[in-house]
Amino acid sequence: MKALVWTGINELAVETVDDPRILNAHDAIVKVTTTVTCGSDLHLLGGYVPGMRAGDILGHEFMGEIVEVGSAVTKRKVGDRVVVCSFMSCGQCVYCKAGKTSLCDNSNPHQGMGEGLWGAATGGCFGYSQITGGFAGSHADYVRVPFVDTGAFPVPDGVTDEQAVFASDAVPTGWMGADLGGVQPGDTVAVWGAGGVGQMAARASMLLGAEKVIVIDRLPERLDQVTRRIGAETLDYSSTEVMAELRERTGGRGPDVAIEAVGMEAHSHRADGVYDKAKSLLKLETDRPTALREAVLSARKGGSVFSLGVFGGYVDKFPLGAFMNKALTLRSGQQFGHRYIPMLLERIAAGEISTDHLATHVMPLSDAPQGYDMFKKKTDGCVRAVFHP
Repeated sequence: MKALVWTGINELAVETVDDPRILNAHDAIVKVTTTVTCGSDLHLLGGYVPGMRAGDILGHEFMGEIVEVGSAVTKRKVGDRVVVCSFMSCGQCVYCKAGKTSLCDNSNPHQGMGEGLWGAATGGCFGYSQITGGFAGSHADYVRVPFVDTGAFPVPDGVTDEQAVFASDAVPTGWMGADLGGVQPGDTVAVWGAGGVGQMAARASMLLGAEKVIVIDRLPERLDQVTRRIGAETLDYSSTEVMAELRERTGGRGPDVAIEAVGMEAHSHRADGVYDKAKSLLKLETDRPTALREAVLSARKGGSVFSLGVFGGYVDKFPLGAFMNKALTLRSGQQFGHRYIPMLLERIAAGEISTDHLATHVMPLSDAPQGYDMFKKKTDGCVRAVFHP
């Protein structure tokens, strides 16, 4: 089969690789119909996440048709059209039973790597380096799906691929930020990042009752989508001072909930951005937390901050004093998609959540390297590149 593989830092190629096989009785083989770039893939592409090996297949946000199932599969069958959660859940461990499925104890066979870096391993994830299990990703004709009974969700009739595919990762990730960030009716919410996840966090906040939602970015095509398709306010950080503007829009208090949806490669035109880039180039810090710092400093006293962006290692100049003295609540995590995806597919079908506008560039898998180049460089108004194998 054909697949998009990582061949080195900032190098991708579509190559012929072995077809996947059933390895466990709970597996299925899914014929991929739609698979999407994700901002966190860029951390892999640039070599910022440890554990990448030449030949690794990228992709973790996808959907398709089940074409083969293992002998122990009971809830899914050949022919089902499904969205697959990017993280894997065994459904039986203490974390999965608590709904914290990205922390699954049984889906990541490479426990030692996560334990060495973070003190404990996450669950398995498709196409996201050896540290999350070394699983082949979804930018391919076919993909092996472990624990398919718990991780694959039927797509409602009438929902298109370009609508449904974002329920694999972007929509539940954004919803989790608003939900576990504690958004309440009447709140003011600020979201850093107007990519797919940031837009979905903004929409989730609105559906949970937020009175005002402000999305912060600098790219006009993304800010335009926020205005037209999400219905939230926008703030262009390249033309104003973010913290001052947020205080102005919130009566001097700051947002009740600050959601960071940028991650380890945050851009900044200020001195701290230059500082972070220099430190990361010198290997003196691994991640650039500009947006997270700003979220902590901007949040109102007693408010909450949720970090949705992917971080891999260590950051510098974290405003611990602001966090402690303002009595903030800080939460984070990879998405607990299994608890949200069925509900979110229903909301997409009902028209409450718009997702298809994120698919700005739709192309065959053979063009995936060019798609990633546009996505990384943010050229031609690319918000997300979508591939059809």
